[in-house]
Amino acid sequence: MSRERIERRFEQARAAGRAAFMPYLTLGYPRPAASLEVINGLLAGGADLLELGIPFSDPLADGPVLQAAAQQALAAGTTVATALDLVARVRDQAPDVPLVLLVYANTVSARGGERFAREAAEAGADGVILPDWPPDEAGGLLAALQAAGLAYVGLVSPVSSESRLARVAAASQGFLYAVSVTGVTGERQGLSEELAPLARRLRSVSPLPIAAGFGIGRPEDARAAARHCDGVIVGSALARRLSEAGDRPPGALAETFARSFREALIPEEDPQLPERPPQHAGEPHPERSVTGPPAGVSGAALEPPGGREWV
Repeated sequence: MSRERIERRFEQARAAGRAAFMPYLTLGYPRPAASLEVINGLLAGGADLLELGIPFSDPLADGPVLQAAAQQALAAGTTVATALDLVARVRDQAPDVPLVLLVYANTVSARGGERFAREAAEAGADGVILPDWPPDEAGGLLAALQAAGLAYVGLVSPVSSESRLARVAAASQGFLYAVSVTGVTGERQGLSEELAPLARRLRSVSPLPIAAGFGIGRPEDARAAARHCDGVIVGSALARRLSEAGDRPPGALAETFARSFREALIPEEDPQLPERPPQHAGEPHPERSVTGPPAGVSGAALEPPGGREWV
């Protein structure tokens, strides 16, 4: 079901003449219970898919804003177990929303690859992004993900070689994550000029939908990215808004944030969406409400891979 849920959501967005909106949230941020309020707001604001990060102490792909979010989530007591419990609560209340986890290699290694894949699937995740574990070094884990029914979503960047693009595309399911800039996550001024040629290169090697992330911080940047891609991922801008929220309810802030990006992806005249073979059709999901505090469990180990290279 996992891969189909992701594919169906991209096809629904495309049928509506727009790109899909996929916000990123670090689970446990700004606090574990508040994460559920934020997710509820994102869904009410029109998020099509959710990318949910399991906090890690050394997130090499993240810029300062998301690094701070991960540290705050960890300080609040978020563990792999409590993060997966949050995922399960979201899945219970939002059965049709694709949930894609971002998790670092050390986190998976400490828990054990097969165990992590099994628990992620049981919690209701649809896919997994491994920013520092390329597919040619993660054969055993990819097999575990496949056995658990989880899609592997590969990342590629503007500096990825043609051979790496082909390898990542061949290993991926659901969609491909196009890193729109060279560097770490974080808001930039304007859309990177590197995204369009990267999207063209990806189209030449895979029919999978392409979602652009890294450096997309404003609705107008999301609209520009949608001219080249099937989905837009926004994370640092959301985390920054939450960090500046003060006494404002995080759920209401998240809803307003999501609505501004979702509305930016509705084409005014010419959506200029790229050509892509059709996948699965389906019904749009209703807005959902997610409530309740997380709970916790414990974990095991897997030998980590050698080099760390996330593009």
